[in-house]
Amino acid sequence: MIKIIQQREKCIGCNYCVEVAPDRWAMSKKDGKSVLIGSKDKKGFHAVDVSEVELDANKKAAELCPVKIIQVIQK
Repeated sequence: MIKIIQQREKCIGCNYCVEVAPDRWAMSKKDGKSVLIGSKDKKGFHAVDVSEVELDANKKAAELCPVKIIQVIQK
């Protein structure tokens, strides 16, 4: 299982995560920040468990994030 964690407050709205992993990321029309689809917020950190199928795209999203607020952890 893979866990994706995002520190959403620090998002600058660059849209890179959405470009490389559109099935898991979207941009909020409300505040212009990225949304980790299916995640739960816990003290400012949004997290979701995903399958191996989503690993590569989300690792790329984490690499491209200019403010480094995305973590992809393999359990």
